[in-house]
Amino acid sequence: MKEKNLTGQREKLGSRLGFILISAGCAIGIGNVWKFPYVTGQYGGGFFVLIYLLFLIIMGIPVLTMEFSVGRAAQKSPTLMHKALTPRKHAWRAHGIIALIGNVILMMFYTSVTGWMLQYFTYMVGGKFEGLTDSDVPNVFSEMLSSPSTLILFMGFVVLVGFLVCSFKIDKVLERVSKVMMIALLVLIVVLAIHSLTLSGAAEGLKFYLVPSLQSIKNAGILNVVVAAMNQAFFTLSLGIGSMAIFGSFIDKKRALLGESVTIATLDTFVAITSGLIIFPACFTYGITPDAGPNLIFVTLPTVFINMPGGRIWGTLFFLFMSFAALSTIFAVFQNIISCVCDLFKISKKTACLACGVGMFLLSIPCVLGFNVWREFQPFGSGSGVLDLEDYIVSNIILPVGSLLFILYCTRKWGWGFDNFMREANTGKGLKVKRFMRFYFTYGLPIIVLVILIYGAVSPFIN
Repeated sequence: MKEKNLTGQREKLGSRLGFILISAGCAIGIGNVWKFPYVTGQYGGGFFVLIYLLFLIIMGIPVLTMEFSVGRAAQKSPTLMHKALTPRKHAWRAHGIIALIGNVILMMFYTSVTGWMLQYFTYMVGGKFEGLTDSDVPNVFSEMLSSPSTLILFMGFVVLVGFLVCSFKIDKVLERVSKVMMIALLVLIVVLAIHSLTLSGAAEGLKFYLVPSLQSIKNAGILNVVVAAMNQAFFTLSLGIGSMAIFGSFIDKKRALLGESVTIATLDTFVAITSGLIIFPACFTYGITPDAGPNLIFVTLPTVFINMPGGRIWGTLFFLFMSFAALSTIFAVFQNIISCVCDLFKISKKTACLACGVGMFLLSIPCVLGFNVWREFQPFGSGSGVLDLEDYIVSNIILPVGSLLFILYCTRKWGWGFDNFMREANTGKGLKVKRFMRFYFTYGLPIIVLVILIYGAVSPFIN
C-alpha cells in the first residue's frame, strides 16, 4: 500500500468496507439530513418520497455505476481519466476540468455550512439555548451569520482538519477516520430516530411523511413534486463531478460495480429517510410547520429542543450527527481535489494539500462575507446571496452537465463506449449491468438528466 508519489503509483483503499463507507460518506451530507426533510415537507410528504425513491433507482444508481467504472478503469483522477481511457479523443478531457471546478465551487460554500454545524454543536454543548424563548432562537442564527470573524474561524477549522486528514495515506488515516465517523453517524441517527418515535406527535408526523396524500399532491402541483423528487434523487449522490469516480480509482476489481452502487445508494437513502423520522415527529409534537424550509435545522429544530425534556442532550447529539455527515463529504471531496491537483501538476500529495488548503480557505471567504459584509449582493433577488449563487452554479449547472457527459462517454462510440463500460462495471462478483439495459442507458438517461439541467438552469428566474 504505497502512497501516490511523483512516479504515479496509485494509492489503494485497504478494504471493501472502507470503499463503501468513504463513498457513502461523500454521498451522505447536508443534502440528506438538511435538504431532504424540508423539501419533503414543502412537497407534501409521502408521495414525494415514493417518486424520489423511483428516480434514485432509475437514474442515480446507473450514473453512479458509470462514475465508478470510469474511475476504476482509468486509475486516475477526473482530470486525467479520459486521457487514460481514450487518449486520442482530446475533447473529453474538458470534462475533467469541469469536474475539478465543480468540486472547488462546491467546497467554497460547503465548508461554511459545515462550520455552522460545528458551531451549533458547540452551542448545544455549552448550553447557549438554555433559558431562551421560542422568539429568541432565530436571533441566535442571525447573530452567528452577522459575525464574519467567527464564521471564518469555524470555516478555517473545517478546511484545516479536512486537508490534514487527507494529507496522510488514504488507507491509513482517511479510510480509518471515515469508518469510525460513518459508523458513529449511523448509530446516532438510529438513536435519535428511536427517540423521536416515542414523542406524542409521532403517529401524525409519520402519516404526513410516509403516507401519500392526493390533497398534498394537488396543493404542491404534480409536476412540481415530480421535478423536485427527480432533482433530489440526482443531487443526493453528488453525481457528475467525479467525487465518486476518484474512489473507483482506489479499489480493486473483486466486486462488480452495479452492486456496490446499490449498496452506497441504500446507505445514502437510509440516512435521508431516517432524518425524516427524526424531524417530522418532533415537528408535529411541538406544533412546528413541516414545510419550514432551509431554516428547519437552524431555527425550527433548536426551538423543538428547548421545549423537549432533555433537549440539550438530544440537540447536542443531533448537531454532532450533522457535523459528521458534513465532514464525511468534506473529506471525500477534498481527496478528489487533491488527486486532481497531483495528477495535473505532478506534485507530491503533501505539497498539494498545503497549496489546496490555502487556496480553499481563501476561496471560501466570499461565502462567509455574503451573510454580512457583502449582504447587499443579492444575485437572485431579495434574500439570496453568495452561497445561493455558488450553489446554483454547482447544483443546477455543473452536476447535471457532468452527469450527462459521464452518460454520453459511457454509452457512445465517440466516447469510451457501452461495451467498455459494461466490461469494467461487470468485473468481479455481485450485481451486474445487463445487455437489455443498454437502450435505456443510451437514450432514456440522457433525456432525464437534460430535463433536470434545463429546469434547474431556468428555475431561479421563473419561480
